[in-house]
Amino acid sequence: MIRTRFAPSPTGYMHIGNLRTALYAYLVARKNDGKFILRIEDTDTKRTVEDSVEVIFSSLRLAGIVYDEGPDKDGGFGPYIQSERREIYAKYIDELLESGKAFRCFCTKDELDREKEEYSKKYPDRPFRDKCRELSQKEIQENLAENLPFVVRQRIPETGSTTFHDMVFGSITVENNTLDEQVLLKADGLPTYNFANVIDDHLMDMSHVIRGYEYLSSAPKYNLLYESFGWDIPEYIHLPHILREDGRKLSKREGDASFQDLLDMGYLPSAVINYIAMLGWNPGTEEEFFTLKDLEQKFTPERISRSNAIFTLAKLTWINNLHIKAMPFEQFHKKAEEYYSPELKNKVDTVKVSRLIQERLETFNQIREKTEFFVTMPDYDPELYVHKKMKSDIVSAGTMLGKIISCLEAVGEWNNETVFDAFQKLISDEGCKAGTVLWPARIALSGMSATPGGASEIAYVIGKDETLKRIREAVEFLK
Repeated sequence: MIRTRFAPSPTGYMHIGNLRTALYAYLVARKNDGKFILRIEDTDTKRTVEDSVEVIFSSLRLAGIVYDEGPDKDGGFGPYIQSERREIYAKYIDELLESGKAFRCFCTKDELDREKEEYSKKYPDRPFRDKCRELSQKEIQENLAENLPFVVRQRIPETGSTTFHDMVFGSITVENNTLDEQVLLKADGLPTYNFANVIDDHLMDMSHVIRGYEYLSSAPKYNLLYESFGWDIPEYIHLPHILREDGRKLSKREGDASFQDLLDMGYLPSAVINYIAMLGWNPGTEEEFFTLKDLEQKFTPERISRSNAIFTLAKLTWINNLHIKAMPFEQFHKKAEEYYSPELKNKVDTVKVSRLIQERLETFNQIREKTEFFVTMPDYDPELYVHKKMKSDIVSAGTMLGKIISCLEAVGEWNNETVFDAFQKLISDEGCKAGTVLWPARIALSGMSATPGGASEIAYVIGKDETLKRIREAVEFLK
């Protein structure tokens, strides 16, 4: 069975790269009727942030990514939190020590720093080799008897090479003597990620390991660990970086948005998922709009690119607009209601507003700025009436607004169609361009040059009395 996993560290937020890794792992499992597992890798206690596990749960829930096994869904492979698996790791550390595939390092930090400096001068082109790798059994036992603290390092062969295959980057061969001897077990008895992920992926029957490109260079060391235990190596899928437009990696510390930040900015979870799916993958067609269900059917890891992906808010915003337009109206209106001001809800029928703005909205955070004029006219410059293409200037606008008042006063049943027809009749009677009538009407009704909807639509939302009141005030304003 295909089994994939998402194994985040609880650092307090879900960044875009992490979410893409979760998405791809989820899609590989779903496409193949497999299982998707959530595992929490919390052995790096310095980076762990309180309540972060709930952030992970919440982010996956909002994204629609449902895991089959995890801390709260035991599928028989638990515990799914690394800090609860300490005894499991200890067993395998002992096996490596007994077989000579790992060794204890009793050096203090100062000793290591001095050793590394001396070693690099003597062997500038080689990775550091710890002198503790040569300790005799007697010396090791004496150090243990004195309760000296130690870490456990992986013993790397000095000869030979390690070859592995990655589904994105192909076959890769690395000379063993270029690999550093990484720490597997820290002095506090907790494993490092580099050890725990291998043990967990094997014991949890992972068929595919999907992670960021930054782990590609560590894969040979992981493979040597698999080989030390005589275990099968899973399929690797290393994902290219996601970069900013300036070419740097996305970073929370640099102010780049997390998944929750994007939701707070008014983007839909479905749009974020759609967009990040395409940051490094394409379907082989011109298609760009995908729901999660679409992706479950169409995603294939073979179409993941080796090239780094560029994240832009402009493209995400474009995709977000597509997802907003695709929402059933009732669903859109319910969400839009969360953003409408109390004043707007009291003054106009917000269903009308929602119908007016849905097609034109890019993010939900735009709602206030796009709808507040329905409640309160902004202060505006009379120069807004000047529009060469619309054949409008301040004098002609004032004259035309007077005619518009008479035109609209005669409208009986008030709706978008009847108001629009009244405007069209005035345009015909005057023998002028449509903009000569509609442009000053839009400015008088909104005080804005760009609005969600034209003059007749705005008039319909605010009603006949408010429409006539605003136009009369505009006429006085232009005198």
